[in-house]
Amino acid sequence: MTDETASAAPAEAGSDDCAEQLRQRFPALFAGAPKPLKLRIQADIQARAPGVFAKAALSAFLRRYTGRTSYLIALTRAKSRFDLDGAAAGEISAEHRQAAVDELARRRGVQAAREAALEQQRRERAALLRAFEGSALSAANFCALKGLSVDELPGLLELARREREERPRAEPPPRPRPGARPHPPRARG
Repeated sequence: MTDETASAAPAEAGSDDCAEQLRQRFPALFAGAPKPLKLRIQADIQARAPGVFAKAALSAFLRRYTGRTSYLIALTRAKSRFDLDGAAAGEISAEHRQAAVDELARRRGVQAAREAALEQQRRERAALLRAFEGSALSAANFCALKGLSVDELPGLLELARREREERPRAEPPPRPRPGARPHPPRARG
């Protein structure tokens, strides 16, 4: 048995085991920041470490690895792909680079939409809190007016209060010094 195949049974437990074994065996490619992988790298891994990685576990790991945002960013920035020894192994096609760019744009759009929805929910909770604090209605009547259940109101109000406390406060403008004139007089001509 060689050094590379000496350690244990195939990595079937999961892609975490697979990732660790790949980092140990092929640090030039799998340690550190992600690098674009050579096409058909799975066959190279199986040839260099026969019987070490279960095909399903390795496939699952590679799907997750190449689907990560950091990998997609690397794919858009690098000039070439890399083999198991960290050497350049072919250029990245324009089609693959564009697919990575498109996926990153899609993810940014999803993230922006999610953040916008969360911000809208925060604004709605803040408005609900202001309305409740300014209302003389009972909690039951307030809930009926707003279309809420009496049970969900306390949680929404508590969350809105915490968000209000966490929100940075705008600094008030500096006060003028006593006796200071706000503007110098204008000369009339």
